[in-house]
Amino acid sequence: MPRWMMGEMGNLKSLMMILKPLMAEPKRSIIKILSDGVKGTNEIYQGLQERGLDLPRSTLYYHLSALEDAGIIEMAGYREEGGGAPEKLWKLKVRKIGIDLATGEIFRE
Repeated sequence: MPRWMMGEMGNLKSLMMILKPLMAEPKRSIIKILSDGVKGTNEIYQGLQERGLDLPRSTLYYHLSALEDAGIIEMAGYREEGGGAPEKLWKLKVRKIGIDLATGEIFRE
């Protein structure tokens, strides 16, 4: 391991703890779907199905909640159609996560 990384191992481990769950399905696909802009929960669900990820809606809500808790996505509002319950709209809150090599700090943009 390069010497410059030795002092930053704590930050690198923290970065990996953030990135590892984000790179797994279906979170990775949810992030890709939202990279095009604001999407409703139903649009995300359909996008996952188009990618071959057939999962129960309860599992989708779990992953949306986990991404929201991680600060990666946020609710952008509601869509009300047809007199039923309003649909949540989601958007990316963060497009980039990295580490500042000079300070070792993790950043999000």
